[in-house]
Amino acid sequence: MNRKLRMGMIGGGKDAFIGAIHRLAANMDGLVELACGALSINKDIAIESGHALFLPEDRIYTTFQEMIEKESQLPEDKRMDFVTIVTPNFAHYAPAVMALQKGFHVVIEKPITVSLEEAKNLQQILQETGKILCLTHTYTGYPMVKHAKEIVKQGALGKIRKVVVEYKQGWLSKMTEREGNAQAAWRTDPKKSGKSGVMGDIGTHAFNLAEYITGMQVTKICAVLNTMVEGRALDDDGSVLLQFDGGAAGVLLASQVAAGEENNLVIRVYGENGGLEWHQHEPNTLLLKWLDKPTEVLRAGQPYLSSIAKHNSRTPGGHPEGYLEAFANIYRNFALTLGAQIDNTSVDNSLVEFPSITEGIRGMAFIDSVVKSSQSDEKWIDYSID
Repeated sequence: MNRKLRMGMIGGGKDAFIGAIHRLAANMDGLVELACGALSINKDIAIESGHALFLPEDRIYTTFQEMIEKESQLPEDKRMDFVTIVTPNFAHYAPAVMALQKGFHVVIEKPITVSLEEAKNLQQILQETGKILCLTHTYTGYPMVKHAKEIVKQGALGKIRKVVVEYKQGWLSKMTEREGNAQAAWRTDPKKSGKSGVMGDIGTHAFNLAEYITGMQVTKICAVLNTMVEGRALDDDGSVLLQFDGGAAGVLLASQVAAGEENNLVIRVYGENGGLEWHQHEPNTLLLKWLDKPTEVLRAGQPYLSSIAKHNSRTPGGHPEGYLEAFANIYRNFALTLGAQIDNTSVDNSLVEFPSITEGIRGMAFIDSVVKSSQSDEKWIDYSID
């Protein structure tokens, strides 16, 4: 590529949180530029947000339909190359479908849609159009998470026996959605968030991380969902027992009413020979715990790390990398892949990777299975995407 990729954004205006994160991440490597946006369903906010980002007047749109249609009519050297969708869950599917059908690639926030049926339909359209879709499961972008995956893949821990993943937040410990918090309001609304609150918002991240690092897939689920704050329309806490296709057992805990917690994501994976442990609060450290020797403390940015960890590292050891850099790794790998497609070249998929429609569908099936299990009298149910 001899130019930057042109990004359009749907949602993510000045009243939003995640839009700014996406723009920072996309911009970090100089491979992407924001070319246009339909940044809010509120016309005034959409226009004000576009001006604040110095978008050209004729590239500030007030609906996603207007943006996708008008961009598709521009010459190839002017129009956006892909669209990033950072709206609430219920507003993912329609713009993604329209973008694909009009010839644009898609980056989309998780969970991918509001239902498994929508996710499957989106997969079908993606296959028909031959476009690229990137799902922003941010935590798979950390170098030490990628190194953890490589350790398991190489068999250093032996046969995996136990997976424990926890994602704890405390920000919904009170009825925040009735106190003017827009982020809480849509996340606790079944019409906008979907079947599950806590599992849709953060449980899917924990599920994705467990499957990503272990390379195994969940086959059975036993779940309990709780609504701990009285009057809330969706669950805010949940516990899930997991069985994996490799024979391992797992536990997944997700809670948004763990008072005092900020964004505490932790995963532990145990095999025959030892285990590993990674904390999102200390993302540059990976612990290796051995059955017959002292614990190893591995650090980001070091020459002893795997090739994929090095590819996704940006600074020398001792210079901390965090959430924004992990997010940027996903954008960079997507941009490299898209650039290669445009140039009719290739990338090394063993290093350049990002979550896709496959992870999106598995996440939606996870939500469905957890809700079904929680409502059932059966101890275990099959995890299924059918």
